[in-house]
Formats: sequence, structure tokens, C-alpha cells
Amino acid sequence: MGDESSVWGDGASAVAELSEVRRIYRMGSEEVHALDGVSFTIQRGEYWSVMGASGSGKSTLLNVLGCLDRPTSGVYRLAGEDVNRLDDDALSEVRSRNLGFIFQSYNLIPQLDVLENIMVPLFYQEEPPEDGEERARSLAERMGLEDRLGHRPLELSGGQQQRVAIARALVNDPELILADEATGNLDSQTAEEILNLFDELWREGKTLVFVTHEPHVAERASHVLRMRDGRVHEVTTTHRERGGTV
Repeated sequence: MGDESSVWGDGASAVAELSEVRRIYRMGSEEVHALDGVSFTIQRGEYWSVMGASGSGKSTLLNVLGCLDRPTSGVYRLAGEDVNRLDDDALSEVRSRNLGFIFQSYNLIPQLDVLENIMVPLFYQEEPPEDGEERARSLAERMGLEDRLGHRPLELSGGQQQRVAIARALVNDPELILADEATGNLDSQTAEEILNLFDELWREGKTLVFVTHEPHVAERASHVLRMRDGRVHEVTTTHRERGGTV
């Protein structure tokens, strides 16, 4: 399965730990094992890519990692906390504080402007940080959006919308950033710019998981996890240093 010492690293620096995680859906009288005994650990500061054919379980895995879905059985710990033991309100709080999401279709709120979209994760926290707007403005500036703060999503290019989504994912300083085909709707030049941003985030010590079907994207990560039939088929390390080359 590749580098076992990395897959089963020490718990002290672990951000996400999955142990024998199963997710079973019922379709009529049949059971679909979307995840079938998945176990691995993501350490702080690692950059993982997830690959697999349609139906391999990678989307379900991302939903579990993002606390959007609960395991049917097994244990998932996020920043040391067993999420299956949390009620829905506590789970929402964990999600708003510890996770950042970046989607292929951006998932921005069309009625909100750029600044408001970036701040959305803070709206769901019980005690939002007092410097929330300052954080959002700083991230917008970093993403080259300082002159677009009052614009709504439909007034932006695809690349600009994805930069808003990245800023939104960072505004709560999450433990784990999850990206689902984040360059899938972008032209090659804009996609490369977004991937370079991910390199920067990794270089700064962020922990990233990037679901992709493109090998050249996957190989930019430090670890490549391949799913097959709901199981972890293989985990390999690319020996790529943070934000650099092999």
C-alpha cells in the first residue's frame, strides 16, 4: 500500500483518522457498500489527492471527511474528535471551525457579494471571530479580488469565482481543506494558477485533500490515494517537497 509509516503516522499530529470506516446505503432491498472498511491517517501539513473511477467511493469519502455524511460503522476522528459521537448541532460547529470546502462548481451564494461570500463560514459559528471581516478582506486581497468586493458571483469569471471559494475555505483557518475537482471547470491557464495557490497553501503548512481524475493534478500532492470498489486500493507517496518538485 505504499509508505505504511506515513499512512499510520502518530496520532498527535493527525488531522483526520479513519479506522474501518464503512458507509452503506440501502437501495430498495439491496445494500450498496460505498465505503467498505476504509482506514488511513492524514497528518498535519500533508497534501493528499484522491483518485478513482466513478462509483469507486471517492465522493462518499470526501463527504465523510467533510462531516457531510456519517459513517455507518467504524471511527472517524477529526482533529482528535470522534465525529460519530457528536449530535447534529455539535457536528455543524465542528464543520464550521475545522473544515474548508472548495467545489468544482464554486457553490457561491448568488445574492451575496464577494466579501459576504468569503465570510459565510463565520456566520455559522456560535461565536464568530471579531476580526472576521478583516480576515475576509485580507484573503480577498491575497486572491487578487480587492477591487471586486462588492461584485456578485455572476459578475465574476470562473477563475475569480474559484478564488472567492478558496478565500471562503480559508477564512476560518481550518484544520483541513477539502477540494472536489476544484479545477474541473477552468481553462488550463486558470487551472494552473489555482493549483499554484494550492502549492502555496501547502508550503504554508495547510493540510489539503484534493479529489481529482487528472493524474497530473494528483501528482502535485505528497500522497496519492486510489479508491476501488469502496476500498483503499493503494496509497503512494510522490516524494514531492512542500510546494516544490520531486
